[in-house]
Amino acid sequence: MTALEPSGDADVARVIASEVAPDIGGDLASAAPADLAADLAPDLALDVMTGDGVLGRGYRALSIGIVSVVLLIAFEATAVGTAMPVAARELGGVSLYAFAFSGYFTTSLFGMVFSGQWADRRGPLGPLGAGIAAFAMGLLLAGTAGSMWMFIAGRAVQGLGGGLVIVALYVVVSRAYPERLRPAIMAAFAASWVVPSVVGPLASGAVTEHLGWRWVFIGIPVLVVFPLALALPQIRRRASGPAQGAARGAVDGRRIRLALGISLGAGLLQYAAQDLRWISLLPGALGVALLVPAVLGLLPRGTYRAARGLPAVVLLRGVAAGSFIAAESFVPLMLVTQRGLSPMTAGLSLAVGGATWAFGSFLQSRPRFEPHRERLMAGGMVLVAAAVATAPSVLIQAVPVWIVAVAWGFGCLGMGLVISSTSVLLLELSAPEEAGANSAALQISDGLSNVVLLAVGGAAFAALGGGAVGAAHGAASSGGESHPAAFVAVFLPMAAVALAGAWVATRVRSAARPQASGLPNPGI
Repeated sequence: MTALEPSGDADVARVIASEVAPDIGGDLASAAPADLAADLAPDLALDVMTGDGVLGRGYRALSIGIVSVVLLIAFEATAVGTAMPVAARELGGVSLYAFAFSGYFTTSLFGMVFSGQWADRRGPLGPLGAGIAAFAMGLLLAGTAGSMWMFIAGRAVQGLGGGLVIVALYVVVSRAYPERLRPAIMAAFAASWVVPSVVGPLASGAVTEHLGWRWVFIGIPVLVVFPLALALPQIRRRASGPAQGAARGAVDGRRIRLALGISLGAGLLQYAAQDLRWISLLPGALGVALLVPAVLGLLPRGTYRAARGLPAVVLLRGVAAGSFIAAESFVPLMLVTQRGLSPMTAGLSLAVGGATWAFGSFLQSRPRFEPHRERLMAGGMVLVAAAVATAPSVLIQAVPVWIVAVAWGFGCLGMGLVISSTSVLLLELSAPEEAGANSAALQISDGLSNVVLLAVGGAAFAALGGGAVGAAHGAASSGGESHPAAFVAVFLPMAAVALAGAWVATRVRSAARPQASGLPNPGI
């Protein structure tokens, strides 16, 4: 799976809830995905029986349609990591492997900001339609690519579409559903990531082995047609047009420029990291020049020195997400090329993480852990660091490959503890009028760290010969070249970054432990 996704897009829900639908409420904005699904299930069941809930006659088509769209996007997101080693090998682009992941995150950052502006001023139907079209086009480009750069371009278009869609869907929720039903549909969104996180890697591996990796990408667009046919008429009737009181016309130019600066800067930085020539210092320097002012304009002051309180929370989110995803992206490639596993078996090593992530999210919400949240988060980052550091041990042939599955289960447990806690603390440390901007900063830190650390890991991988990994049929055991140092150069630095996150976690509370927003921690 793509590790952050089971709770990552639930966190996107919270960003949008604060940005474009603040009336959704604080309990929803800081709830853990597993708790949302579990705590709201009785209410959802009651609504279904009375015919007055999200699956009642009035909302059934809309609910099934939009939840199905989220489910399909979630499945693709969690499945792509399993197919990626085979795709990169067949396209002769293993040296660009990290770019295929980070390209998605780069464009989705811009897509999210632009979609929010578009939906506020014109309604969510436009960005939703454009996002679905871009997502499908990106899948088709990637699935039919004849070269690795074309594949990366497809992933970038797909990321733009994904950013447009996920924001537009949450705007639909804020417009189309009454306040009493919004928690239930948000819980359904969060639950839509649980099954794909477990099934996605296995299904993707089976499809890759028996039909080919291209079908992991090509098969999804056709499946989106049915849920869209259900949802679009309802969206047009219930959620079209600008929000009440919103000004039509031009978008907020400053936010768009900052978002564009982050996307372009991150893209140039990735290109420079993958090219590894002296001339690439020029695009790298330009990328940094674009990134720095954009980041300073969108993140809280003091973020990069881990100032106590909110800045440390935002930094911790980026450190946790970036280090874990950068490492996880290389796990299937390492197992396939260095230990000769099939794509489906390699995917199985990541599947258990969906359950342990949800369990970690559940644990952090229990009342008895609230006074010890900082230590819980620090312990979570230690688990992440240990998992990432343990993974490359399978490069030693005597080490059983199941060690990766066990390590990743513990790593995902740590991520569940940390990621959900950052969402809780963000709202606790934010005044109501700052919740939207601070939530957006949290998500930007998440996505930007993914891009930067993937670029760093990809550069180290390519510099130590990783591009030749699997050149002869893809596995060391089948005659391909073995470059264990290239994988070590990815995993050990990311483990060090995660370990630094344990220190950042000790700074997430300010001395006064303010409760500016007055919003309680759900489940407590």
